[in-house]
Amino acid sequence: MQRETFREPALAGQSITVSEVRVSPDLKQASVYAAPLGGDNQGEVVKALNKIAPYLRGLLGKKIELKYTPALVFRSDETFAEAQRIDALLSRPEVVRDLNDE
Repeated sequence: MQRETFREPALAGQSITVSEVRVSPDLKQASVYAAPLGGDNQGEVVKALNKIAPYLRGLLGKKIELKYTPALVFRSDETFAEAQRIDALLSRPEVVRDLNDE
């Protein structure tokens, strides 16, 4: 994806992080968890990725040697936001106080 140019405006100039790919047991579908670097316009970027998914599937089919090339379904990766939320909770004064009591 880094070397490709896409016609989707939402993907122009975006650096996209793919954090995880989950493939179904029959290898016919892959859920791709992705997020733009910095987290801006995440919904738009995931929607644009799903729009170009057939094109990406074609590129993938040329690179892998499987009987079937999995259909790609892009999903929003929320792990970074969740990690920030947990970090903020652990930084709260009452939590820090409780942790320091030990």
